[in-house]
Amino acid sequence: MLRLWRNLEYAETCDALVLCAFVTPLDRSIQAPCITINYDPGMNADSSDHGSGSAPRRRRPRYSGTHPRRFDERYKERDLEKYPDIEAHVRAQGRTPAGTHVPIMVEEVVAALRPAPGETVADLTLGYGGHALAFLTHTAPNGILIGTDLDGTQLQETGRRLEQAVDPQRLQLHNSHFAGLPKIMAAQGLVCVDIVFADLGLSSMQIDNPARGFSYKHDGPLDMRMDLRRPITAAEVIRTISPDALATALDDFADEPEHRQIALAIVRRRSEQAITQTGDLVDVVLKAKGWTRRTWRDAVAEGASELHPAARTFQALRILVNDELHGLEQLLRVAPYCLRPGGGRLGILTFHSGEDRRVKDALSEGLRSGVYVRVSEEPIRPGPTERRENPRSTAAKFRWAVRSAQ
Repeated sequence: MLRLWRNLEYAETCDALVLCAFVTPLDRSIQAPCITINYDPGMNADSSDHGSGSAPRRRRPRYSGTHPRRFDERYKERDLEKYPDIEAHVRAQGRTPAGTHVPIMVEEVVAALRPAPGETVADLTLGYGGHALAFLTHTAPNGILIGTDLDGTQLQETGRRLEQAVDPQRLQLHNSHFAGLPKIMAAQGLVCVDIVFADLGLSSMQIDNPARGFSYKHDGPLDMRMDLRRPITAAEVIRTISPDALATALDDFADEPEHRQIALAIVRRRSEQAITQTGDLVDVVLKAKGWTRRTWRDAVAEGASELHPAARTFQALRILVNDELHGLEQLLRVAPYCLRPGGGRLGILTFHSGEDRRVKDALSEGLRSGVYVRVSEEPIRPGPTERRENPRSTAAKFRWAVRSAQ
């Protein structure tokens, strides 16, 4: 009696794949034979197709473990049209399906901005199109959506999806920064729009894709460019920025309490070895804060609810790379003059104190100067159900304003 070993050894030849199955006899005095099976990969599993010249069916690459972990392994999440049942399963776990984005506070945004049939809405951060679709629904049947986004690839994908839901004639999409709204309007012969909306959060599609370099959770190139046409990556910023400028950015853009020691740790590390991967940066920040990957994992397993030690550093670098706050300040200057006098509405979703402070100050100044007739007194925050179902909404604040008649 022979016992077949579970593991097989594979060897490739020029013509076929050779599977060598070694077997172990129960009687150790018997020499173990080797059974060789030649498999021609050109043959189809169905014998009736032999010789037909049809291509063999290719199996998808397998991943280690029982569940996919990397972005490229989550093929079902990235194709919800083919696997519609997976969305509810993923959301029940408090996650966002890879390659998608859950729009934040859609009902609250619509209630505050009151889009009406026939109106023109400028959604300046189109992203996955969640807010845009709500605007298009409420401005039907002939309202117009002007959509802009710095991410050209995402703009095309979202445009294709929206064209399947509404009349394409209602869409005017532009691969542009939101501060360029006046130029877009002038090119289209528009004097004003009824609503200007901007969601300043990073989209889940960008966070989840390691190749974009935004996430501290998965290793990838340290890029962080929202607009891939920009020449400067996060790796280049880290290579050239001064310690003082980096510390200031960590403090101003991310409220990082340990900004000085993190900046010095990054500068020391780059003098020894270039920091080009997100994982490299995570390791530097963890060490600067007295953590290792293992001790942080242990703390999380024990129920630590703190923000990841590298989260604020990644946020500050992203803002630096994309010059986000300068663009926001420019938008806040021009937005009131793009709105319809006597009722045009502005709404902005922010995600950290630097953004919210600028929006709050600009709206308050507009109210004092008479440009706005009404502004939100306090920011609108997501409710407990939304925060539980979409943890990425937790930091969001929404503020709005109404243009005066002057």
